[in-house]
Amino acid sequence: MDSVPKLPRHAKLRFDKARNKWIILAPERVFELDEVAYEVISRCDGVATVRNVVENLCKKFDQVEPDIIVNDVTDMLQNLADKGFVVA
Repeated sequence: MDSVPKLPRHAKLRFDKARNKWIILAPERVFELDEVAYEVISRCDGVATVRNVVENLCKKFDQVEPDIIVNDVTDMLQNLADKGFVVA
């Protein structure tokens, strides 16, 4: 929870007008984000820890149990890290 996630240097967060979705654009790869994934990734600025991201999301989505947010965020970030779209 104390790691500081961010996009790697070669990846960019962009809004794709053609798809009408947020995407992570990397060399020869595109990863489409749903609304929840965008909420997480947009907070991964290389300054905020995973704990900060989770706390911020818990405030924004106060109707969702914090344990669910913790599990979803950590699972999503691990999945994106495994694919090379997030580094810590």
